[in-house]
Amino acid sequence: MTKSFRIKSFGCQMNVYDGERMAELLGDKGMTEAKDGEDADLVVLNTCHIREKAAEKAYSDVGRLKKTDGTRPMIALAGCVAQAEGSEAQRRSDAIDIVVGPQAYHRLPELIEGASKGLRPVDTDMPAISKFDAMPARSKVGPSAFLTVAEGCDKFCTYCVVPYTRGAEISRPWADIVAEAESLVDRGAREITLLGQNVSAWSGENEKGQTGGLELLVRRLAKIDGLERIRYTTSHPADMDEGLIAAHGEVDKLMPYLHLPVQAGSDRILKAMNRHHTAESYLKLIERFRAARPDMAISGDFIVGFPGETDAEFEETLAIVDAVRYASAYSFKYSPRPGTPAAQMEDQIEPAVMDERLQRLQSRISAHSLDFNRSKVGETMSILIERQGKRPGQMIGKSPWLQSVFVETDAPIGTMIDVKIEQALPNSLGGRLKEKVAA
Repeated sequence: MTKSFRIKSFGCQMNVYDGERMAELLGDKGMTEAKDGEDADLVVLNTCHIREKAAEKAYSDVGRLKKTDGTRPMIALAGCVAQAEGSEAQRRSDAIDIVVGPQAYHRLPELIEGASKGLRPVDTDMPAISKFDAMPARSKVGPSAFLTVAEGCDKFCTYCVVPYTRGAEISRPWADIVAEAESLVDRGAREITLLGQNVSAWSGENEKGQTGGLELLVRRLAKIDGLERIRYTTSHPADMDEGLIAAHGEVDKLMPYLHLPVQAGSDRILKAMNRHHTAESYLKLIERFRAARPDMAISGDFIVGFPGETDAEFEETLAIVDAVRYASAYSFKYSPRPGTPAAQMEDQIEPAVMDERLQRLQSRISAHSLDFNRSKVGETMSILIERQGKRPGQMIGKSPWLQSVFVETDAPIGTMIDVKIEQALPNSLGGRLKEKVAA
Protein backbone atom coordinates (compact mmCIF):
# COMPACT_ATOMS: atom_id res chain seq x y z
CA MET A 1 0.00 0.00 0.00
CA THR A 2 1.34 3.46 -0.87
CA LYS A 3 2.11 5.78 2.04
CA SER A 4 1.75 9.32 0.70
CA PHE A 5 -0.55 10.92 -1.85
CA ARG A 6 -1.26 14.11 -3.75
CA ILE A 7 -4.59 14.97 -5.35
CA LYS A 8 -4.74 17.48 -8.20
CA SER A 9 -8.30 18.62 -8.94
CA PHE A 10 -9.29 20.50 -12.07
CA GLY A 11 -12.53 22.18 -13.11
CA CYS A 12 -15.69 22.79 -11.13
CA GLN A 13 -16.44 23.09 -7.40
CA MET A 14 -17.81 19.55 -7.48
CA ASN A 15 -14.34 18.30 -8.39
CA VAL A 16 -12.85 20.34 -5.55
CA TYR A 17 -15.35 18.70 -3.17
CA ASP A 18 -14.61 15.24 -4.59
CA GLY A 19 -10.87 15.87 -4.19
CA GLU A 20 -11.35 16.83 -0.55
CA ARG A 21 -13.39 13.69 0.10
CA MET A 22 -10.81 11.45 -1.56
CA ALA A 23 -8.10 13.05 0.57
CA GLU A 24 -10.14 12.38 3.72
CA LEU A 25 -10.77 8.79 2.62
CA LEU A 26 -7.08 8.11 2.01
CA GLY A 27 -6.15 9.81 5.27
CA ASP A 28 -8.63 7.59 7.07
CA LYS A 29 -6.78 4.59 5.63
CA GLY A 30 -3.48 5.75 7.14
CA MET A 31 -1.99 7.59 4.18
CA THR A 32 -0.57 11.09 4.50
CA GLU A 33 -0.90 14.01 2.10
CA ALA A 34 2.47 14.96 0.61
CA LYS A 35 3.64 18.47 1.47
CA ASP A 36 4.46 21.04 -1.19
CA GLY A 37 7.70 20.15 -2.91
CA GLU A 38 7.67 16.57 -1.69
CA ASP A 39 7.28 13.55 -3.95
CA ALA A 40 4.17 11.45 -3.42
CA ASP A 41 3.81 7.68 -3.75
CA LEU A 42 0.39 8.19 -5.35
CA VAL A 43 -0.87 11.04 -7.54
CA VAL A 44 -4.59 11.30 -8.24
CA LEU A 45 -5.46 13.44 -11.27
CA ASN A 46 -9.07 14.47 -10.64
CA THR A 47 -10.00 15.59 -14.13
CA CYS A 48 -12.65 17.74 -15.81
CA HIS A 49 -14.10 16.87 -19.22
CA ILE A 50 -16.14 19.98 -19.94
CA ARG A 51 -13.67 21.53 -22.38
CA GLU A 52 -12.21 20.32 -25.67
CA LYS A 53 -8.92 18.47 -25.44
CA ALA A 54 -9.53 17.72 -21.75
CA ALA A 55 -8.46 14.11 -22.29
CA GLU A 56 -5.28 15.19 -24.09
CA LYS A 57 -4.44 17.53 -21.21
CA ALA A 58 -4.94 14.68 -18.75
CA TYR A 59 -2.50 12.46 -20.66
CA SER A 60 0.00 15.32 -20.76
CA ASP A 61 -0.31 15.64 -16.99
CA VAL A 62 0.36 11.92 -16.69
CA GLY A 63 3.49 12.27 -18.83
CA ARG A 64 4.87 15.08 -16.68
CA LEU A 65 4.82 12.84 -13.60
CA LYS A 66 7.61 10.68 -15.00
CA LYS A 67 10.97 11.62 -13.47
CA THR A 68 14.25 12.02 -15.30
CA ASP A 69 15.49 8.72 -13.88
CA GLY A 70 12.49 6.94 -15.38
CA THR A 71 10.63 6.35 -12.13
CA ARG A 72 7.16 7.66 -11.40
CA PRO A 73 4.50 7.53 -8.68
CA MET A 74 1.45 5.33 -8.84
CA ILE A 75 -1.03 7.28 -10.98
CA ALA A 76 -4.81 7.27 -10.64
CA LEU A 77 -6.86 8.95 -13.36
CA ALA A 78 -10.08 10.11 -11.69
CA GLY A 79 -13.01 12.37 -12.46
CA CYS A 80 -14.96 12.94 -15.65
CA VAL A 81 -12.16 12.18 -18.13
CA ALA A 82 -11.73 8.83 -16.38
CA GLN A 83 -15.45 8.17 -16.67
CA ALA A 84 -15.48 9.09 -20.36
CA GLU A 85 -12.31 7.21 -21.30
CA GLY A 86 -12.66 4.11 -19.10
CA SER A 87 -10.22 1.32 -19.89
CA GLU A 88 -9.22 3.15 -23.09
CA ALA A 89 -7.14 5.44 -20.85
CA GLN A 90 -4.85 2.60 -19.91
CA ARG A 91 -4.53 1.50 -23.52
CA ARG A 92 -3.41 5.02 -24.40
CA SER A 93 -0.96 5.30 -21.49
CA ASP A 94 0.69 2.42 -19.67
CA ALA A 95 1.61 4.89 -16.88
CA ILE A 96 -2.00 4.99 -15.66
CA ASP A 97 -2.35 2.41 -12.93
CA ILE A 98 -5.93 3.14 -11.85
CA VAL A 99 -9.00 4.56 -13.60
CA VAL A 100 -11.83 5.64 -11.30
CA GLY A 101 -14.95 7.59 -12.23
CA PRO A 102 -16.50 10.35 -10.10
CA GLN A 103 -19.22 8.07 -8.73
CA ALA A 104 -16.79 5.34 -7.65
CA TYR A 105 -14.02 7.22 -5.85
CA HIS A 106 -15.15 5.76 -2.50
CA ARG A 107 -13.58 2.51 -3.72
CA LEU A 108 -10.20 4.15 -4.32
CA PRO A 109 -8.41 2.38 -1.39
CA GLU A 110 -9.21 -1.08 -2.72
CA LEU A 111 -8.22 0.01 -6.23
CA ILE A 112 -4.88 1.21 -4.84
CA GLU A 113 -4.41 -2.14 -3.12
CA GLY A 114 -5.06 -3.91 -6.40
CA ALA A 115 -2.60 -1.68 -8.25
CA SER A 116 0.06 -2.32 -5.61
CA LYS A 117 -0.25 -6.02 -6.48
CA GLY A 118 0.36 -5.37 -10.16
CA LEU A 119 -3.25 -5.11 -11.30
CA ARG A 120 -4.57 -2.16 -13.35
CA PRO A 121 -8.08 -1.71 -11.96
CA VAL A 122 -10.81 0.28 -13.69
CA ASP A 123 -14.01 1.33 -11.89
CA THR A 124 -16.49 3.54 -13.70
CA ASP A 125 -19.69 2.28 -12.12
CA MET A 126 -22.17 5.00 -11.20
CA PRO A 127 -23.85 4.23 -7.84
CA ALA A 128 -24.15 7.95 -7.08
CA ILE A 129 -25.50 7.84 -3.53
CA SER A 130 -23.70 4.81 -2.07
CA LYS A 131 -20.34 6.55 -2.24
CA PHE A 132 -21.42 9.09 0.39
CA ASP A 133 -22.30 6.31 2.82
CA ALA A 134 -18.79 4.88 2.43
CA MET A 135 -16.97 8.11 3.21
CA PRO A 136 -15.41 8.95 6.61
CA ALA A 137 -16.50 11.97 8.63
CA ARG A 138 -15.27 15.29 7.28
CA SER A 139 -11.92 16.27 8.76
CA LYS A 140 -10.31 19.08 6.77
CA VAL A 141 -12.75 21.98 7.06
CA GLY A 142 -12.16 25.67 6.41
CA PRO A 143 -14.43 28.62 7.20
CA SER A 144 -16.15 28.12 3.83
CA ALA A 145 -17.04 24.55 2.89
CA PHE A 146 -18.64 22.73 -0.03
CA LEU A 147 -21.43 20.20 0.50
CA THR A 148 -22.70 18.06 -2.37
CA VAL A 149 -26.47 17.61 -2.18
CA ALA A 150 -27.20 16.34 -5.69
CA GLU A 151 -25.35 14.53 -8.46
CA GLY A 152 -25.89 14.22 -12.18
CA CYS A 153 -28.11 16.01 -14.67
CA ASP A 154 -31.15 15.05 -16.77
CA LYS A 155 -31.25 18.13 -19.00
CA PHE A 156 -29.06 16.78 -21.84
CA CYS A 157 -27.95 20.12 -23.23
CA THR A 158 -26.62 19.27 -26.66
CA TYR A 159 -23.10 20.56 -25.93
CA CYS A 160 -22.63 18.95 -22.51
CA VAL A 161 -21.07 15.67 -21.37
CA VAL A 162 -22.25 15.84 -17.75
CA PRO A 163 -25.21 13.43 -18.12
CA TYR A 164 -22.77 10.88 -19.55
CA THR A 165 -19.93 11.38 -17.05
CA ARG A 166 -21.93 12.12 -13.88
CA GLY A 167 -25.12 10.20 -14.61
CA ALA A 168 -28.78 10.93 -13.97
CA GLU A 169 -29.99 13.45 -11.39
CA ILE A 170 -30.00 11.96 -7.90
CA SER A 171 -30.72 13.83 -4.67
CA ARG A 172 -28.90 12.91 -1.47
CA PRO A 173 -31.24 12.12 1.43
CA TRP A 174 -32.30 14.95 3.73
CA ALA A 175 -30.92 13.40 6.92
CA ASP A 176 -27.49 12.79 5.37
CA ILE A 177 -27.20 16.38 4.17
CA VAL A 178 -28.28 17.89 7.49
CA ALA A 179 -25.90 15.62 9.42
CA GLU A 180 -22.96 16.55 7.19
CA ALA A 181 -23.80 20.26 7.41
CA GLU A 182 -23.92 20.09 11.21
CA SER A 183 -20.60 18.23 11.22
CA LEU A 184 -19.02 20.89 9.00
CA VAL A 185 -20.17 23.65 11.34
CA ASP A 186 -18.92 21.73 14.37
CA ARG A 187 -15.50 21.62 12.69
CA GLY A 188 -15.37 25.33 11.97
CA ALA A 189 -17.33 26.02 8.79
CA ARG A 190 -19.28 29.27 8.91
CA GLU A 191 -20.38 29.25 5.29
CA ILE A 192 -21.64 26.27 3.29
CA THR A 193 -22.12 26.14 -0.47
CA LEU A 194 -24.56 23.46 -1.58
CA LEU A 195 -23.34 21.75 -4.75
CA GLY A 196 -24.93 19.92 -7.64
CA GLN A 197 -24.59 19.82 -11.38
CA ASN A 198 -28.20 20.97 -11.21
CA VAL A 199 -28.59 21.84 -7.55
CA SER A 200 -31.97 23.53 -7.99
CA ALA A 201 -33.46 20.15 -8.97
CA TRP A 202 -32.78 18.73 -5.47
CA SER A 203 -35.84 17.25 -3.78
CA GLY A 204 -36.36 15.23 -0.65
CA GLU A 205 -38.43 14.44 2.41
CA ASN A 206 -37.71 15.98 5.80
CA GLU A 207 -38.02 14.43 9.26
CA LYS A 208 -41.69 15.45 9.39
CA GLY A 209 -42.54 13.63 6.18
CA GLN A 210 -42.85 16.82 4.17
CA THR A 211 -41.53 16.73 0.64
CA GLY A 212 -40.01 19.76 -1.00
CA GLY A 213 -37.23 21.24 -3.02
CA LEU A 214 -34.07 23.20 -2.32
CA GLU A 215 -35.99 25.94 -0.50
CA LEU A 216 -37.10 23.48 2.20
CA LEU A 217 -33.51 22.31 2.69
CA VAL A 218 -32.13 25.86 2.85
CA ARG A 219 -34.65 26.84 5.52
CA ARG A 220 -33.64 23.82 7.61
CA LEU A 221 -29.91 24.45 7.31
CA ALA A 222 -30.45 28.08 8.28
CA LYS A 223 -31.47 26.83 11.75
CA ILE A 224 -28.01 25.40 12.45
CA ASP A 225 -26.33 27.44 15.17
CA GLY A 226 -22.95 28.74 14.06
CA LEU A 227 -23.75 28.60 10.35
CA GLU A 228 -23.70 32.18 9.12
CA ARG A 229 -24.03 31.88 5.35
CA ILE A 230 -25.62 29.55 2.79
CA ARG A 231 -24.98 29.52 -0.95
CA TYR A 232 -25.79 27.08 -3.75
CA THR A 233 -24.52 26.36 -7.27
CA THR A 234 -25.12 25.53 -10.12
CA SER A 235 -28.78 26.10 -10.96
CA HIS A 236 -30.84 25.63 -14.11
CA PRO A 237 -33.47 28.24 -15.04
CA ALA A 238 -36.06 25.52 -15.67
CA ASP A 239 -35.90 24.32 -12.05
CA MET A 240 -36.15 27.58 -10.10
CA ASP A 241 -39.42 27.74 -8.17
CA GLU A 242 -41.28 30.44 -6.28
CA GLY A 243 -40.35 28.96 -2.91
CA LEU A 244 -36.63 29.33 -3.59
CA ILE A 245 -37.17 32.86 -4.89
CA ALA A 246 -39.08 33.74 -1.71
CA ALA A 247 -36.35 32.22 0.46
CA HIS A 248 -33.87 34.79 -0.84
CA GLY A 249 -36.05 37.52 0.62
CA GLU A 250 -36.89 35.73 3.85
CA VAL A 251 -33.80 33.73 4.95
CA ASP A 252 -31.09 36.11 6.15
CA LYS A 253 -28.40 33.42 5.96
CA LEU A 254 -29.09 32.78 2.26
CA MET A 255 -26.65 35.07 0.48
CA PRO A 256 -27.78 37.60 -2.16
CA TYR A 257 -25.85 35.86 -4.92
CA LEU A 258 -27.27 33.69 -7.70
CA HIS A 259 -25.26 31.78 -10.30
CA LEU A 260 -27.79 31.12 -13.06
CA PRO A 261 -26.32 30.16 -16.45
CA VAL A 262 -28.13 31.41 -19.56
CA GLN A 263 -25.49 30.35 -22.16
CA ALA A 264 -26.85 32.50 -25.02
CA GLY A 265 -29.25 35.33 -25.77
CA SER A 266 -30.77 33.90 -28.96
CA ASP A 267 -33.90 31.79 -28.63
CA ARG A 268 -32.95 29.80 -31.74
CA ILE A 269 -29.55 28.98 -30.28
CA LEU A 270 -31.07 28.17 -26.88
CA LYS A 271 -33.44 25.72 -28.58
CA ALA A 272 -30.53 24.15 -30.46
CA MET A 273 -28.73 23.85 -27.12
CA ASN A 274 -31.83 22.15 -25.61
CA ARG A 275 -31.78 24.64 -22.75
CA HIS A 276 -35.51 24.49 -21.87
CA HIS A 277 -35.83 28.28 -21.49
CA THR A 278 -35.98 31.41 -23.63
CA ALA A 279 -34.22 34.73 -23.26
CA GLU A 280 -37.50 36.30 -22.14
CA SER A 281 -38.30 33.61 -19.54
CA TYR A 282 -34.76 33.93 -18.18
CA LEU A 283 -35.02 37.72 -17.83
CA LYS A 284 -38.40 37.43 -16.11
CA LEU A 285 -36.90 34.94 -13.68
CA ILE A 286 -34.11 37.38 -12.85
CA GLU A 287 -36.72 40.09 -12.27
CA ARG A 288 -38.54 37.87 -9.76
CA PHE A 289 -35.34 37.18 -7.83
CA ARG A 290 -34.49 40.87 -7.71
CA ALA A 291 -38.02 41.69 -6.57
CA ALA A 292 -37.50 39.32 -3.64
CA ARG A 293 -33.95 40.54 -2.94
CA PRO A 294 -33.18 43.91 -4.62
CA ASP A 295 -29.43 43.71 -3.91
CA MET A 296 -29.09 40.30 -5.60
CA ALA A 297 -25.85 39.79 -7.52
CA ILE A 298 -26.27 37.66 -10.65
CA SER A 299 -23.57 35.45 -12.12
CA GLY A 300 -23.86 33.40 -15.28
CA ASP A 301 -22.28 31.17 -17.91
CA PHE A 302 -21.98 31.88 -21.63
CA ILE A 303 -20.94 29.90 -24.69
CA VAL A 304 -19.96 31.84 -27.81
CA GLY A 305 -19.70 30.33 -31.27
CA PHE A 306 -22.24 27.54 -30.82
CA PRO A 307 -22.74 25.83 -34.21
CA GLY A 308 -24.67 28.08 -36.56
CA GLU A 309 -24.56 31.16 -34.33
CA THR A 310 -24.80 34.27 -36.53
CA ASP A 311 -23.43 37.74 -35.85
CA ALA A 312 -26.97 38.93 -35.11
CA GLU A 313 -27.53 36.09 -32.64
CA PHE A 314 -24.30 36.91 -30.87
CA GLU A 315 -25.53 40.50 -30.55
CA GLU A 316 -28.57 39.08 -28.74
CA THR A 317 -26.16 37.57 -26.21
CA LEU A 318 -24.57 40.98 -25.67
CA ALA A 319 -28.05 42.41 -25.21
CA ILE A 320 -28.89 39.98 -22.43
CA VAL A 321 -25.58 40.82 -20.73
CA ASP A 322 -26.56 44.49 -20.77
CA ALA A 323 -30.07 43.71 -19.53
CA VAL A 324 -28.91 41.65 -16.54
CA ARG A 325 -25.71 43.58 -15.74
CA TYR A 326 -23.89 40.56 -14.32
CA ALA A 327 -21.74 40.96 -11.23
CA SER A 328 -19.56 38.19 -12.66
CA ALA A 329 -19.78 35.53 -15.33
CA TYR A 330 -17.87 32.68 -16.93
CA SER A 331 -17.60 32.71 -20.71
CA PHE A 332 -16.14 30.17 -23.10
CA LYS A 333 -15.77 29.41 -26.76
CA TYR A 334 -17.92 26.50 -27.88
CA SER A 335 -15.97 23.28 -27.53
CA PRO A 336 -17.23 20.13 -29.30
CA ARG A 337 -17.35 17.16 -26.96
CA PRO A 338 -17.24 13.66 -28.46
CA GLY A 339 -20.59 11.92 -28.25
CA THR A 340 -22.69 15.06 -27.81
CA PRO A 341 -25.28 16.06 -30.46
CA ALA A 342 -23.75 19.51 -30.99
CA ALA A 343 -20.44 17.98 -32.05
CA GLN A 344 -22.22 16.56 -35.12
CA MET A 345 -24.02 19.77 -36.06
CA GLU A 346 -23.23 21.59 -39.27
CA ASP A 347 -22.00 25.19 -39.46
CA GLN A 348 -19.24 24.87 -36.86
CA ILE A 349 -17.88 28.38 -36.23
CA GLU A 350 -14.35 29.33 -37.24
CA PRO A 351 -11.94 29.71 -34.28
CA ALA A 352 -11.05 33.30 -35.26
CA VAL A 353 -14.72 34.29 -35.17
CA MET A 354 -15.14 32.69 -31.75
CA ASP A 355 -12.03 34.46 -30.48
CA GLU A 356 -13.35 37.86 -31.55
CA ARG A 357 -16.78 37.23 -30.05
CA LEU A 358 -15.33 35.99 -26.78
CA GLN A 359 -13.17 39.09 -26.42
CA ARG A 360 -16.16 41.36 -26.99
CA LEU A 361 -18.32 39.39 -24.57
CA GLN A 362 -15.70 39.34 -21.82
CA SER A 363 -15.09 43.06 -22.23
CA ARG A 364 -18.80 43.74 -21.77
CA ILE A 365 -19.05 41.43 -18.75
CA SER A 366 -15.96 42.99 -17.15
CA ALA A 367 -17.42 46.48 -17.51
CA HIS A 368 -20.61 45.47 -15.70
CA SER A 369 -18.64 43.58 -13.06
CA LEU A 370 -16.52 46.64 -12.31
CA ASP A 371 -19.68 48.77 -12.12
CA PHE A 372 -21.11 46.35 -9.59
CA ASN A 373 -17.96 46.45 -7.49
CA ARG A 374 -17.92 50.25 -7.61
CA SER A 375 -21.50 50.32 -6.35
CA LYS A 376 -20.24 48.85 -3.07
CA VAL A 377 -17.76 51.66 -2.35
CA GLY A 378 -18.87 53.48 0.77
CA GLU A 379 -20.91 50.54 2.07
CA THR A 380 -20.14 48.73 5.31
CA MET A 381 -20.51 44.97 4.98
CA SER A 382 -19.70 41.79 6.88
CA ILE A 383 -16.93 39.70 5.40
CA LEU A 384 -15.81 36.19 6.29
CA ILE A 385 -12.02 36.02 6.70
CA GLU A 386 -10.71 33.06 4.68
CA ARG A 387 -6.95 33.48 4.20
CA GLN A 388 -3.91 35.72 4.53
CA GLY A 389 -3.16 38.35 1.89
CA LYS A 390 0.19 38.99 0.22
CA ARG A 391 1.12 41.99 2.38
CA PRO A 392 1.97 41.80 6.11
CA GLY A 393 -1.15 42.25 8.21
CA GLN A 394 -3.45 41.84 5.21
CA MET A 395 -6.31 39.33 5.24
CA ILE A 396 -8.77 38.35 2.54
CA GLY A 397 -12.42 37.61 3.10
CA LYS A 398 -15.59 37.13 1.09
CA SER A 399 -18.44 39.61 0.88
CA PRO A 400 -22.07 38.47 0.84
CA TRP A 401 -21.88 38.92 -2.97
CA LEU A 402 -18.85 36.59 -3.24
CA GLN A 403 -16.32 39.34 -3.90
CA SER A 404 -12.84 39.01 -2.41
CA VAL A 405 -12.25 41.83 0.08
CA PHE A 406 -8.74 42.90 1.19
CA VAL A 407 -8.41 44.44 4.64
CA GLU A 408 -5.66 45.06 7.19
CA THR A 409 -6.67 43.26 10.37
CA ASP A 410 -5.43 40.82 12.96
CA ALA A 411 -8.76 38.99 12.90
CA PRO A 412 -8.11 35.25 12.55
CA ILE A 413 -9.32 33.05 9.70
CA GLY A 414 -12.97 32.13 10.20
CA THR A 415 -13.91 35.46 11.76
CA MET A 416 -16.81 37.63 10.56
CA ILE A 417 -15.88 41.32 10.63
CA ASP A 418 -17.49 44.58 9.47
CA VAL A 419 -15.56 46.41 6.80
CA LYS A 420 -16.18 49.73 5.07
CA ILE A 421 -15.39 49.45 1.37
CA GLU A 422 -13.03 52.15 0.08
CA GLN A 423 -11.74 50.72 -3.19
CA ALA A 424 -13.22 48.77 -6.13
CA LEU A 425 -11.00 46.75 -8.45
CA PRO A 426 -12.08 44.58 -11.40
CA ASN A 427 -12.08 41.37 -9.36
CA SER A 428 -11.99 42.48 -5.72
CA LEU A 429 -12.70 45.17 -3.14
CA GLY A 430 -10.49 46.93 -0.63
CA GLY A 431 -11.73 48.11 2.74
CA ARG A 432 -10.96 49.16 6.30
CA LEU A 433 -12.22 47.81 9.59
CA LYS A 434 -15.38 49.63 10.62
CA GLU A 435 -14.02 50.64 14.03
CA LYS A 436 -10.94 52.18 12.36
CA VAL A 437 -12.93 54.34 9.97
CA ALA A 438 -12.73 58.00 10.97
CA ALA A 439 -16.04 59.44 12.12
